[in-house]
Parts: sequence; C-alpha cells; structure tokens
Amino acid sequence: MDEVKTLAVDPRGGSGEMFDRIAARYDLMNRIISLGIDQRWRRRTVDALALKPGARVLDLATGTGDLAMMIARRHPEVSVEGIDPSAGMLAEGERKVASAALGARVKLRRGDAEHIDAEDGSVDGISMAFGIRNVVDRPKALREMARALKPGGRVAILELSEPRRGLLGTLARVHIHHVVPTLGALLSGAWEYRYLQRSIAAFPPAEEFAETMRASGLRVERAEPMTFGVVHLYVGVRDATK
Repeated sequence: MDEVKTLAVDPRGGSGEMFDRIAARYDLMNRIISLGIDQRWRRRTVDALALKPGARVLDLATGTGDLAMMIARRHPEVSVEGIDPSAGMLAEGERKVASAALGARVKLRRGDAEHIDAEDGSVDGISMAFGIRNVVDRPKALREMARALKPGGRVAILELSEPRRGLLGTLARVHIHHVVPTLGALLSGAWEYRYLQRSIAAFPPAEEFAETMRASGLRVERAEPMTFGVVHLYVGVRDATK
C-alpha cells in the first residue's frame, strides 16, 4: 500500500526497480493492452528517423529492446545502442537480441536519458518509446538528446497521451484509465500498472511538450496524434546552426 501511495504522490516516479518487477511480462502486456497496435506505432517511429546506411542510433528507455530491434531489422546497415535504467528489462532484451541473432548490431546497456553517455554530435538518430513521461527532468533529457545528435540528426519520441474529445476519444480514455491498469494487475500480478494511468494523466499536452523540445534546442518537425490521440509521435531535428 505504501508503494502505491508513493506512485500517486509522484506521477513521474517510474523507476528502474519498478520496471524490474514487471520485466518478464512486459512485452505480453504491451501487446494485450494496446490490442497489438503498439507495433504499428513503433514502425511509424522508425520511419520518422529517416535513417541512412551506416547511421548510429540511440534508443533511450529501450526496455526489452523492441524498438531497438525493429530499427536494426528495418535498417540492416545501421547500429543501435539501447539504454535503460532497469537491469531486469535489459536482461529480457539481451535474451531477445541473442535469439534474433542481432547481437552484432544491437547493444544494450544501463543508463538514463538525463545523462547520455555519448560525445557531442556523435549520433545520427535518437528514439524513445513510452519513456519520456518517466523522466523527472525532461528538459535536461531533451537537451542531452540535442547535444548528442549530429547536425541534421533526428529524434523520434513516441509517448502515450490523454485521448482527444469525441465518442472514440471517450472510449479510449476509459481504456487507459480503467482497462489498462486492471488488465495489468490481473494478468501480471503487478499493481504497478496503476502507475501507467497516473503518469499519462500527468504528462503535458502535446503542444506544451513540443515547446519544451524547442526550448531544448530541437526544431519540432511534427507532433502527430495517432489512434484517436492515445499516443503522439514527436519528431525533432537538430539544425546545423544549433
């Protein structure tokens, strides 16, 4: 009970330890909760990076490596480094990477978005799926992304959001606020999925977050709602003059 209260006080308090506890069922829960649409969202994210052969990509909050592996599969001449604070999630990811024989091009390691271990202007693209809402200092993380990107490099951030108005939006809100945490608790035995609903509600509106990206040194190419506003895809570019 104390843990649930802590999550309620700090809606962005998702920690590596919290995700360690749900790592084994994380992929299955993503498929069930999103009705399988999450993979389509990830494909759109990969496309937004507009990668060229030989590109180096960082996948922040990589979790079990789903997005990192998708990037590597769709771009055979690209290398990807997945970074995540959860040792449990990375362990699951390492198993998946090895099973897919992608170990030569997908490397996973511990770290966080607020302290990116990369030289200035050294990466071609940065992706992040369902992780930015868990970052306490988002402006710092975005500045780190801008710093690490080469001029012309792109960042693609996929994040859950409060659905827009209308009947379908109302149904989507019911799904996020009630179905998602209940399914998560029943199927995984982890009440941490209550945190998902709270963290989505605490995340700023799309234009507010896009403005934070701009203030952090990224030119925002688009902030695109998908699936009735359940998620947004934010695409930013580090201009040559930055």
